[in-house]
Amino acid sequence: MFAQVSTVAFEGIEAKPVDVQVQIMPGLPAFTLVGLPDKAVAESRERVRGALAAIGLALPPKRITINLAPADLPKEGSHYDLPIALGLMAACGAVAPDALSGYCVIGELSLDGSITAVTGALPAAMGANALGKGLICPRASGAEAAWASNEMNLLAPPNLLALINHFKGLQTLARPEPALEKEPGALPDMAEIKGQESAKRALEVAAAGGHNFLMIGPPGAGKSMLARRLPSILPPLTAKEMLEVSMVHSMAGALSGGQMGRARPFRAPHHSASMAALVGGGTKPRPGEAALAHLGVLFLDELPEFSPQALDALRQPLEAGETVIARANHRITYPSRIQLIAAMNPCRCGRANEPGFACPQGRNCADRYQARVSGPLLDRIDLQIEVPTVTAADLIMPPAAEASDAVRGRVLAARVLQNERYAGLERRGVRTNADCAGPLLEEIAAPDRAGMTLLREAAETLRLSARGYHRTLRVARTLADLDGADAVARVHIAEALSYRGETLKRQIAA
Repeated sequence: MFAQVSTVAFEGIEAKPVDVQVQIMPGLPAFTLVGLPDKAVAESRERVRGALAAIGLALPPKRITINLAPADLPKEGSHYDLPIALGLMAACGAVAPDALSGYCVIGELSLDGSITAVTGALPAAMGANALGKGLICPRASGAEAAWASNEMNLLAPPNLLALINHFKGLQTLARPEPALEKEPGALPDMAEIKGQESAKRALEVAAAGGHNFLMIGPPGAGKSMLARRLPSILPPLTAKEMLEVSMVHSMAGALSGGQMGRARPFRAPHHSASMAALVGGGTKPRPGEAALAHLGVLFLDELPEFSPQALDALRQPLEAGETVIARANHRITYPSRIQLIAAMNPCRCGRANEPGFACPQGRNCADRYQARVSGPLLDRIDLQIEVPTVTAADLIMPPAAEASDAVRGRVLAARVLQNERYAGLERRGVRTNADCAGPLLEEIAAPDRAGMTLLREAAETLRLSARGYHRTLRVARTLADLDGADAVARVHIAEALSYRGETLKRQIAA
């Protein structure tokens, strides 16, 4: 007796087709599982045996062999339980094999026969739809899988018995509906920030162009407060972007109830996070904070307190927009198009810039502390500003501050200009000025004669690297978009150069 059921294996967010081949032969009773299964897959034998017993089915006292093909592809996770169980039932005649031929199957079984949620339902549904098949998944994962297509066949049973009754025509399983998260409540507003007008301007520029942003200032200056208000001025995710983000979150099991949201991700890991936590990895590679912040914000507070090795591992995601995790037997890629927002004190005690203050750790305290962040990483940060201490006048009698709604309006207008520009140029994967590079950047951000003269003088005097030169052009292009200008002018170049202050200070001092 032989039966075959389709399922998937995950490599990053990509679903690879896998065939669960079941053979029942005469011989001494045995249950053998082959095809490079990990521990979770190997343990499925007991979960499947218990689930079948719970619905009144017993495995025949024969030799049972389960092959997960292709045999050279590693199989990880508990989602193989349901396809193995259905393959056994088809081989025994409890389910018609033809009923399963048009479906991919994923799901973890409980010992009482219920089917519990698994990670990766959305990528699995996308993979099944690409193969022209439907999907059978747990009910708890149905709302998530329903986003893959409105036309594909989708079954989301709560337990094995309900699925058997559906195939026998005794009951009908309703197609699950895709679910959206509720609109978030009131976000922290820019109007709550007193003073720090230059920092708020830089934050608006960063939001408009998707630029990386570093704030350096003493404790209590409002760096974290500024960063926490960035989501309130960012545009919502488009439908395509929402699907991209949800694919990664699905693999991490971070979609609550299978619900998708339009808010951009905002991840703020603690500075004790390891390299694997930031960029992904481990013995069984999982998405890291960089991948979970795809198309959103990765906020690193107290930047020098992070491990230097972990910070330098962010170079590839910042430059290429993806994280590649290489292992001896496989290679995984996660999308990681992130906007890095970082904050740090000028030195370990935080008072290095105070007039007349003598640091107890010596004159080079600030240099040693800031040296924990490598120059190549700083060179990938477009905007770098000093955030001064808030004065008493700012707190006691502050001027009327602009609310997030007004700032968001200007950011959205600048983003619309960028989307139209890059769509007209047919540049796939380029959404914002921060994504633009190479000859295209020099074409769309070419400054006027006065701006070019200033940029050339700055590049020579301040020893801008090639990356620094291009990032200055990107910021200047964003400033022009905020002004609604077609061309980059001298004033835009001058403001863009002012946002590279900390890196330039270090280069000049060297």
